[in-house]
Amino acid sequence: MEFFDVLEKRYSCRDFKDKEVEQELIDKILEAGRLSPTAVNFQPERIYVCKSKEILEKLKTACKYTFNAGLIFVIAYNTKEAWIRKSDDRGFGMVDATIVTTNMMNAITALGLGSCFVCSMHEDKVEEILGLPENIKVLALLPTGYPNEVKKHNTRKDIKEIVEYR
Repeated sequence: MEFFDVLEKRYSCRDFKDKEVEQELIDKILEAGRLSPTAVNFQPERIYVCKSKEILEKLKTACKYTFNAGLIFVIAYNTKEAWIRKSDDRGFGMVDATIVTTNMMNAITALGLGSCFVCSMHEDKVEEILGLPENIKVLALLPTGYPNEVKKHNTRKDIKEIVEYR
């Protein structure tokens, strides 16, 4: 699939088939995340692959938007490894983890799968379920799988509404 085809076809999938995602595809998705750019190449991202029934059930107690996916990537970042901008002491771990998540979502689409970027959750509970140390902060859940039906991308604003030339 061509790059712009992926961007046009990606949508937030909220309905998955009861079909396991093959390890080969999981590995490709993880590689897309690994190759993502990060601030100063510090690579603070952490990706947790959740596919055991036990963990998936526990994640449902922390987030109601798992959509019964048989695979959920939990995207997090290490606060001790994220680049910090000197001018305002802002850490860029969240930005880096978002870039990683975006690359993974695009890879998921290119592989014929679906996903949904979920940030509405009790991240402290997700961190507890996964047994994460204090310096690892969860950004998003990425429920992933074979879509029950392929939907069209939501309507996007016209380019003139979001771009200004100066």
